[in-house]
Amino acid sequence: MRLGRPAAAVTTVAMVVLLTPAPAQARLAPCDQTPATGQVNRKLPYEDQLYDLPRLAPVATGAGVRVAVIDSGVDSRHPQLDGRVEDGRDLLHGDSDARQDCVGHGTAVASIIAARQADGIPFHGLAPDATIVPVRITEKETIDGKEVGQDGSPAEFAEAITWAASKTGGNAQVINLSVVMTQDNAQVRRAVQQAVADGVVIVAAAGNQGNTSDANPTPYPAAYSGVIGVGAVGPTGTRADFSQHGPYVDIVATGDAVTVATPGSGHTTQKGTSFATPFVAATAALILQRQPRLTPAQVQRRIIATADPAPGGNHSDEYGFGLLNPYRAVTETLGPERRPSPAAAPDNRDDPATVALQTRRAASQQKALIFGLIGLGAVLLVTLAGIVIRRGRRRGWHPA
Repeated sequence: MRLGRPAAAVTTVAMVVLLTPAPAQARLAPCDQTPATGQVNRKLPYEDQLYDLPRLAPVATGAGVRVAVIDSGVDSRHPQLDGRVEDGRDLLHGDSDARQDCVGHGTAVASIIAARQADGIPFHGLAPDATIVPVRITEKETIDGKEVGQDGSPAEFAEAITWAASKTGGNAQVINLSVVMTQDNAQVRRAVQQAVADGVVIVAAAGNQGNTSDANPTPYPAAYSGVIGVGAVGPTGTRADFSQHGPYVDIVATGDAVTVATPGSGHTTQKGTSFATPFVAATAALILQRQPRLTPAQVQRRIIATADPAPGGNHSDEYGFGLLNPYRAVTETLGPERRPSPAAAPDNRDDPATVALQTRRAASQQKALIFGLIGLGAVLLVTLAGIVIRRGRRRGWHPA
């Protein structure tokens, strides 16, 4: 299992002023290295402008919806995540507290979903009132082409999904998977299937090996049935060159030069399908806030049906069904899920020659009937005339 983070992350330079972090919490498993803290970004991110967050906020904010982020943990010390993150679970270290992030990946993902608004900071999450349930399963990164850091096993990954979906565990309505496996695994597949059957919406990254020089392997869990697979586009709306492509891509969202929170405080910009995925997960949270009885399939249908057109047409391996449009996904009224059955066509299985013969016979019978009636009328007329003539002669043509 590999974490879908690119080697080169771009940091947005802003004012050299850091937000005041929340009080530090006790940690059972300290980080081997402290992740970098970014500078505060006081510019409006293009993705926030694209998704028109001020217009979306009065409609839905994700309140009451729990989103599990199965990743590298989430640093709840960040001021914009303070109060948004529950304890969760740390499967890497056997801890009941996953509010620690030694690489910053999970924190970045969670901030796209639920970072709250702060004075003077234009950046905030798409569903800022949603609750984040962190599940720590990996710290592995790909840096300069080399994988570093600790990684959970597929069995632990399956356990993370099961725990997040369980009513007695994470009790999540949405699960964000910005982690990618390059091989199918029966345990993970069963965990995904059970979570979807239990009514949990699962959103997964398509992966970052989509360059022409890469293998573009099938990503899991994105390729599993019932999972919303997410690819990435850049600011221009065209597919990011790293974004993997295939039938597993259901929709695309912004995933290049995306503003995210960094551990402790501040912000940076990142790229990868890892950071496109939480936009879709947050949209699912917005939908479920307004329509909590929707099934995962109905949430997926709404997200797909309201997507904006993409360069790939109605559907393609590069763009799925189109570009994510959170406002349309939350507000539009969809048509019936099933079209009414067409009226049954008349059963006409007779041979054409037989039908033609029957038609000719019917016409002949109709003509014969007409001629018969005419003949009968003529006979009656002649008979009547004969009677009249005979009687007239007997009376000498005097009136009776």
